[in-house]
Amino acid sequence: MVFWVPILAWLAALICAGLAFSRAPGPRGPGLLADQLLRYINLFPVGLMGLWAALGHIVFPAQSAQSIGWATSPFQFEVGVANLGIGLAGVIAAFARDWGFRAAVAVMTCGFLGGAAIGHLVQISETGNLAAGNAGPILYTDILTPLALVVLLALRWRGGPARA
Repeated sequence: MVFWVPILAWLAALICAGLAFSRAPGPRGPGLLADQLLRYINLFPVGLMGLWAALGHIVFPAQSAQSIGWATSPFQFEVGVANLGIGLAGVIAAFARDWGFRAAVAVMTCGFLGGAAIGHLVQISETGNLAAGNAGPILYTDILTPLALVVLLALRWRGGPARA
């Protein structure tokens, strides 16, 4: 399951953004596409993935640790609570039209997921940990999600933050 959730979250985001963009009244430009991508990346890869990770680390710590290739740790509760905050903020950002709020969520997501990606790479390098929750799609989305948020927010800022 760990393998599929980040892939499915990104597929859902891309499909929903594409559908919303294609069904929007004209004119449909790159700003609208960026808005729709921001909405659905915040909803699925940030929001629902954050809530899913929170559930795993808080309620199922042994299974979560095993999927990452770690021993169970009391720190998982703290990681779970951080994921809970990011997940809730991502869901709110999906429906917020405020560029500043979306930017704040992106900064928080970049710090957390970017740091997690570095941690995964260190684990791979130092211990050879290739567990699905360490070296699989989670690693790739820990890099892709923050990058996508930053690029899309930059595009919207250049297009006028008041309209984002």
